[in-house]
Amino acid sequence: MRIEVTPADLAASRYAISPLGETVSALRLHAGQRSTDGLGPWVTRTRPAYDRLRREVPAVGALLALLHRGGYNADFIQPPPDGSARDFHGELAAVRATPLAQARDELARNLAGPRATPPAYARQIYASPKMVDLIADAIEAAWQALVEPDWPRLRAILERDLVRRAGRLLAYGWGAAIADLDPRLRWIPGEVGVIEISGDDPETHSLAGRGLLFVPTVFGTLITYVEQPWPYAIVYRATGVAELLGPPDPTRPDDALDRLVGRSRAAVLRALALPATTSQLVAQLGLSLGGVGDHLTVLREAGLVSRIRAGRAVRYRRTPLGDALAAD
Repeated sequence: MRIEVTPADLAASRYAISPLGETVSALRLHAGQRSTDGLGPWVTRTRPAYDRLRREVPAVGALLALLHRGGYNADFIQPPPDGSARDFHGELAAVRATPLAQARDELARNLAGPRATPPAYARQIYASPKMVDLIADAIEAAWQALVEPDWPRLRAILERDLVRRAGRLLAYGWGAAIADLDPRLRWIPGEVGVIEISGDDPETHSLAGRGLLFVPTVFGTLITYVEQPWPYAIVYRATGVAELLGPPDPTRPDDALDRLVGRSRAAVLRALALPATTSQLVAQLGLSLGGVGDHLTVLREAGLVSRIRAGRAVRYRRTPLGDALAAD
C-alpha cells in the first residue's frame, strides 16, 4: 500500500490516543492474537481478570471471533479516534451509535472468506437486533477489567510518545516521523512523498491535504485506516512500553546507578527516557507526588534533568549527562 502526502498534509496531521483501541488490543493480546513481547508480566498479572471476563461475558468471545490477523476486521469495533480528545466513554458512544445496517454489512465482510466458523453462541449474538450494544458491552467490560485499572500509567506512556513524535514531525518532516515507527513502513521522498506499507495491498491513497492521524499503542501493532468515513490513520507501537511494568522489581539486586543515587531516584531518572510531567511519573512509578518532586529537584540541581514547558504543562527530560548515567 502507498499513501501519498504533500507539505499541506504535514500541517494537517495530528496525533491522538485511543483508550478503546487499547482495550480491543489488550483482549487480542490475551487471546494470543498479538505478541506479548515486553508485556509478559502484565499479561500474567491480568490473566485471572481475563479468564473471569471470558466466563461471565459471552459477547467477549463473540468479539474475539471477529478479530483476525490479516484480512478485514469490522471497522465499527475499533474505529480510529477522531482527534477530539475523547475519553473511553466518548469513543464507546461512537461505537454504540453505529447503525445496525452498517454493522451487519461490516460483519458480513468480516466473516467472508476461509475463516473458521464462529461458535454457535457467537452467531446468535451476531444475529441479534441488539448486536451493536452487545459488542459494545463486551468492550466496556474488557475496559473495566483489564485496562482501566492501569490507564493512568498507560496514558502516560502514550502521551510521552505522542509529544516526542509530534515534535519530530514538525521539526524534521515526514522522513523523521516515519523512520522508526515500524519496520514495515518506508518513506520515499519526492515532490509528492510516499509512505509505503509492505503487504499485499497494491492500492495508492492520496491524503489530499487532509493530513494523517498517528495513534500510538501499548498493546497493539501496526494498523492502517484508509477507508471512508474514517480519517486516514496509522496505529503504531509506542516506545517505552517496558515502563508499563512500573517500579523496579523489589527483589532485583541493586545495580551501580541504584547504589549511586538511590533506588527510587534511579527509577525516576530511568523513567525520563522520554519527557514526562511530575504527575505522569507518579502514575508510572507508583511513588508519592512529594517524593517524585523531591527526586526531580535533586536530579535537576545535579544537572541530570532539565525542565521544559509545553503549553501549561511542565515536563522533565534527561540532559545528556543524565542519559549517560542512566544508560544500560
